[in-house]
Amino acid sequence: MDTDDTLGVIEVAAAVLVRNFELLRRRTPAPVLDRSEYLLLRTLDATGPADICGLAAALGLDPSTVGRQVAAMAGKSLVARRPSDTDRRRSIVSPTQAGLTAMETVRAERRAGTAELLAGWSDADLRTLAEMFTRYNRAVAEHHLIEPATTPKPAVDALLPAM
Repeated sequence: MDTDDTLGVIEVAAAVLVRNFELLRRRTPAPVLDRSEYLLLRTLDATGPADICGLAAALGLDPSTVGRQVAAMAGKSLVARRPSDTDRRRSIVSPTQAGLTAMETVRAERRAGTAELLAGWSDADLRTLAEMFTRYNRAVAEHHLIEPATTPKPAVDALLPAM
Protein backbone atom coordinates (compact mmCIF):
# COMPACT_ATOMS: atom_id res chain seq x y z
CA MET A 1 0.00 0.00 0.00
CA ASP A 2 1.51 3.35 -1.00
CA THR A 3 1.22 6.60 0.97
CA ASP A 4 -1.80 7.80 -1.02
CA ASP A 5 -3.66 4.54 -0.34
CA THR A 6 -2.73 4.72 3.34
CA LEU A 7 -3.99 8.31 3.57
CA GLY A 8 -7.24 7.15 1.96
CA VAL A 9 -7.66 4.47 4.62
CA ILE A 10 -6.94 7.05 7.35
CA GLU A 11 -9.50 9.47 5.87
CA VAL A 12 -12.24 6.83 5.82
CA ALA A 13 -11.28 5.51 9.26
CA ALA A 14 -11.45 9.05 10.68
CA ALA A 15 -14.93 9.55 9.20
CA VAL A 16 -16.10 6.24 10.66
CA LEU A 17 -14.49 7.12 14.01
CA VAL A 18 -16.47 10.37 14.18
CA ARG A 19 -19.66 8.49 13.32
CA ASN A 20 -18.88 5.86 15.97
CA PHE A 21 -18.29 8.53 18.63
CA GLU A 22 -21.68 10.01 17.74
CA LEU A 23 -23.27 6.53 17.90
CA LEU A 24 -21.75 5.92 21.34
CA ARG A 25 -22.93 9.34 22.52
CA ARG A 26 -26.52 8.65 21.42
CA ARG A 27 -26.59 5.18 23.00
CA THR A 28 -25.35 6.16 26.43
CA PRO A 29 -27.39 7.84 29.14
CA ALA A 30 -27.35 11.63 29.11
CA PRO A 31 -24.00 12.70 30.52
CA VAL A 32 -23.65 14.94 33.54
CA LEU A 33 -21.72 17.36 31.30
CA ASP A 34 -21.80 17.94 27.59
CA ARG A 35 -18.57 17.61 25.60
CA SER A 36 -17.77 21.34 25.61
CA GLU A 37 -18.34 21.62 29.37
CA TYR A 38 -16.18 18.57 29.99
CA LEU A 39 -13.29 19.83 27.86
CA LEU A 40 -13.43 23.30 29.37
CA LEU A 41 -13.34 21.86 32.90
CA ARG A 42 -10.53 19.44 31.96
CA THR A 43 -8.55 22.38 30.58
CA LEU A 44 -9.07 24.48 33.71
CA ASP A 45 -8.18 21.49 35.90
CA ALA A 46 -4.98 20.87 33.95
CA THR A 47 -3.82 24.47 33.51
CA GLY A 48 -5.40 26.37 36.40
CA PRO A 49 -7.63 29.45 36.31
CA ALA A 50 -7.66 31.34 33.01
CA ASP A 51 -9.32 34.26 31.33
CA ILE A 52 -11.80 33.86 28.46
CA CYS A 53 -9.23 34.70 25.78
CA GLY A 54 -6.75 32.20 27.20
CA LEU A 55 -9.39 29.48 27.31
CA ALA A 56 -10.48 30.32 23.76
CA ALA A 57 -6.89 30.06 22.52
CA ALA A 58 -6.33 26.79 24.37
CA LEU A 59 -9.52 25.26 22.98
CA GLY A 60 -9.27 26.72 19.48
CA LEU A 61 -12.57 28.57 19.85
CA ASP A 62 -13.76 32.14 19.45
CA PRO A 63 -13.72 34.14 22.72
CA SER A 64 -17.42 34.97 22.33
CA THR A 65 -18.23 31.24 22.15
CA VAL A 66 -16.18 30.52 25.26
CA GLY A 67 -17.77 33.50 27.01
CA ARG A 68 -21.24 32.06 26.38
CA GLN A 69 -20.12 28.61 27.54
CA VAL A 70 -18.62 30.05 30.71
CA ALA A 71 -21.76 32.09 31.43
CA ALA A 72 -23.94 28.99 31.05
CA MET A 73 -21.56 26.92 33.19
CA ALA A 74 -21.46 29.62 35.87
CA GLY A 75 -25.26 29.48 35.90
CA LYS A 76 -24.98 25.77 36.68
CA SER A 77 -22.31 26.45 39.36
CA LEU A 78 -19.71 24.47 37.37
CA VAL A 79 -17.27 27.39 37.17
CA ALA A 80 -16.75 30.63 39.05
CA ARG A 81 -15.77 33.98 37.58
CA ARG A 82 -13.89 36.73 39.33
CA PRO A 83 -12.39 39.98 38.05
CA SER A 84 -8.74 39.86 37.08
CA ASP A 85 -6.35 41.42 39.57
CA THR A 86 -4.57 43.24 36.74
CA ASP A 87 -7.46 44.21 34.46
CA ARG A 88 -10.96 44.54 35.93
CA ARG A 89 -12.48 44.19 32.43
CA ARG A 90 -11.28 40.58 32.25
CA SER A 91 -12.80 37.67 34.13
CA ILE A 92 -10.72 34.85 35.54
CA VAL A 93 -12.52 31.51 35.34
CA SER A 94 -11.89 28.61 37.69
CA PRO A 95 -13.70 25.32 38.25
CA THR A 96 -15.94 24.98 41.28
CA GLN A 97 -15.96 21.88 43.44
CA ALA A 98 -19.28 20.94 41.79
CA GLY A 99 -17.64 21.34 38.38
CA LEU A 100 -14.67 19.19 39.36
CA THR A 101 -16.97 16.53 40.83
CA ALA A 102 -19.05 16.46 37.63
CA MET A 103 -15.87 16.28 35.54
CA GLU A 104 -14.59 13.33 37.58
CA THR A 105 -17.95 11.56 37.19
CA VAL A 106 -17.84 11.96 33.41
CA ARG A 107 -14.17 10.96 33.28
CA ALA A 108 -14.90 7.76 35.25
CA GLU A 109 -17.91 6.93 33.03
CA ARG A 110 -15.89 7.49 29.85
CA ARG A 111 -12.95 5.50 31.13
CA ALA A 112 -15.23 2.60 32.15
CA GLY A 113 -16.93 2.64 28.74
CA THR A 114 -13.60 2.67 26.96
CA ALA A 115 -12.30 -0.16 29.16
CA GLU A 116 -15.37 -2.24 28.33
CA LEU A 117 -15.12 -1.52 24.62
CA LEU A 118 -11.42 -2.37 24.45
CA ALA A 119 -11.44 -5.21 27.01
CA GLY A 120 -9.92 -7.72 24.59
CA TRP A 121 -7.00 -5.50 23.62
CA SER A 122 -3.50 -6.15 24.93
CA ASP A 123 -1.69 -3.55 27.02
CA ALA A 124 0.68 -3.01 24.09
CA ASP A 125 -2.23 -2.36 21.71
CA LEU A 126 -3.82 0.07 24.19
CA ARG A 127 -0.51 1.96 24.53
CA THR A 128 -0.15 2.09 20.74
CA LEU A 129 -3.68 3.45 20.33
CA ALA A 130 -3.04 6.05 23.06
CA GLU A 131 0.22 7.08 21.36
CA MET A 132 -1.41 7.38 17.93
CA PHE A 133 -4.39 9.39 19.23
CA THR A 134 -1.97 11.65 21.10
CA ARG A 135 0.18 12.20 18.01
CA TYR A 136 -2.88 12.86 15.85
CA ASN A 137 -4.37 15.36 18.32
CA ARG A 138 -1.02 17.16 18.65
CA ALA A 139 -0.75 17.36 14.85
CA VAL A 140 -4.22 18.92 14.66
CA ALA A 141 -3.24 21.40 17.39
CA GLU A 142 0.01 22.31 15.63
CA HIS A 143 -1.74 22.91 12.32
CA HIS A 144 -4.95 24.55 13.51
CA LEU A 145 -4.68 25.83 17.09
CA ILE A 146 -1.20 27.19 17.59
CA GLU A 147 -0.59 30.77 16.53
CA PRO A 148 2.69 32.59 17.06
CA ALA A 149 3.05 33.73 20.68
CA THR A 150 -0.26 32.13 21.68
CA THR A 151 -0.56 31.58 25.40
CA PRO A 152 -1.54 29.37 26.97
CA LYS A 153 -0.59 26.40 24.86
CA PRO A 154 -3.46 24.50 23.26
CA ALA A 155 -5.45 22.37 25.66
CA VAL A 156 -4.20 19.26 23.90
CA ASP A 157 -0.75 19.85 25.45
CA ALA A 158 -2.20 20.10 28.94
CA LEU A 159 -4.65 17.23 28.57
CA LEU A 160 -2.51 14.64 26.82
CA PRO A 161 0.40 12.84 28.47
CA ALA A 162 3.91 13.05 27.10
CA MET A 163 4.49 10.03 24.89
